[in-house]
Amino acid sequence: MPFFHTYDGTELAYHLQGVGEPLICVPGGPMRAAVYLGDLGGLSAHRQLVLLDLRGTGESAVPDDPATYRCDRLVDDVEALRVHLGLERIDLLGHSASGNLVELYAARYPQRLRSLTLVTPGARAVGVETTDQDRTDAFALRSGEPWYEAGVSALKEIQAGRGGSEQWAAVEPFSYGRWDAAARTHAAGKAAQRNAGAMAVHDQDGAFDTAATVAALHDLPVPVLVLAGEYDAAPTPDRAAELAALFPQAEFAVQRGAGHFPWLDDPGAFVRTVRAFLDPEVHSVQAGGIRLAYRVWGDPSAPPVVLAHGRGGSSRDWTEIAEQLADDHRVYALDLRGHGLSDWTGRYSFELFRDDLHAFMEARNLAGATVVGHSMGGAAAYLLAQREPGLIGRLVIEEAPTLIPLDPPRPPARRPDQKLDFDWPVVPLIDAQLNDPDPTGRERLGDITAPTLVIGGGPGSHLPQDQLARMAQQIPDCRFVTIDAGHLVHTAQPAEFLVALRSFGMD
Repeated sequence: MPFFHTYDGTELAYHLQGVGEPLICVPGGPMRAAVYLGDLGGLSAHRQLVLLDLRGTGESAVPDDPATYRCDRLVDDVEALRVHLGLERIDLLGHSASGNLVELYAARYPQRLRSLTLVTPGARAVGVETTDQDRTDAFALRSGEPWYEAGVSALKEIQAGRGGSEQWAAVEPFSYGRWDAAARTHAAGKAAQRNAGAMAVHDQDGAFDTAATVAALHDLPVPVLVLAGEYDAAPTPDRAAELAALFPQAEFAVQRGAGHFPWLDDPGAFVRTVRAFLDPEVHSVQAGGIRLAYRVWGDPSAPPVVLAHGRGGSSRDWTEIAEQLADDHRVYALDLRGHGLSDWTGRYSFELFRDDLHAFMEARNLAGATVVGHSMGGAAAYLLAQREPGLIGRLVIEEAPTLIPLDPPRPPARRPDQKLDFDWPVVPLIDAQLNDPDPTGRERLGDITAPTLVIGGGPGSHLPQDQLARMAQQIPDCRFVTIDAGHLVHTAQPAEFLVALRSFGMD
């Protein structure tokens, strides 16, 4: 285990997990050893986690001066770790009470930050306090749980100043999205991982200069993610949103079904959100009530193009095409719900993908853009063009299902054993629609007013090409082109695909 000596000579420990760019992770508690963070739900597969044991916790030494446990005094321990690691600028993550610590670090050392991730963070440092009513309201969300009544009674005792170990144990389930065996094990380790004496000093008078910190954070020149848990009481999503509003470059997300430890409640959702934030090539937008991730290429002032992938794909599928189009377009490739780094909602249909595309275009002010959709994304695109005829400037439909009932119908799909980059329920739900689609989608092709290009993959495709040709005939201003490439036209024959786009007027 690596160690370093901080500004006053105290020896501090940190733990390394995973590979990739370092992400310095500061545990909460307050003053809880970093072991409870684990590998942050698998985030270590994508970044090297540098998990700091704060002074007097875990494997770090106890300082000579107990006053150095105060939150503002801990800031320079984080800075000493940065220097020790030889990093010019750092990506910094703080959880829970350490939200205050990393907020103070951001205010004091803004030039040393590259990004700031705040996970269910404390915000006393900026004057955002959790109230008794916040806790009462958050607890009420769990009224259907068998431990609810005992927990509410215990909360009242705690709020009245009569809370002992029994009462604190009774409210523990409210910190987790699921009070299962994993949550119980996680909670059971807390007492041994916290330094009670240090906790008493952490928030002492003088730790926070709220006005100065708020003023400094108003000018913070780095991206910030504030991630709240839907069921968390400290902070509630509303309080976390107040914190996010203080930063000029803030992204705010609420993880559904999560409590105070979102990487335990749904590791996949947590990792997707944080990965998307930390990847400089990925952007996120709240659209239609969910978070959609997307990638961008090209000059912001150039004509916009939106690319929608097929089932099981992601925005990455378009990289080669997007890089070519970016010579004279602003190119947006999004991850539809249930795919890539967007939210995996468990509910999927062609209509919901249509609505995602619509919400994304509205959120990014992309009315009049050219929309290129492949397969499932192509169906979403032409359904949107029917419903919102003025929204899409030009429409390209690549190998999209025509929503004629499959004959024979597809049998039930079996989930592969390997890890998937998309949410498996997409497959059976979309198969069910392909077997018995809403006829409105094919009956309203004549409502599409955008100039349209339909691209078929020829005899190597599993889609009936005569159906694609008839689709093109039903759209008023449309032409049909065949590129002998099979279903994945833009992947198998990117040069010919681009020629077709250019001949369609995308130049």
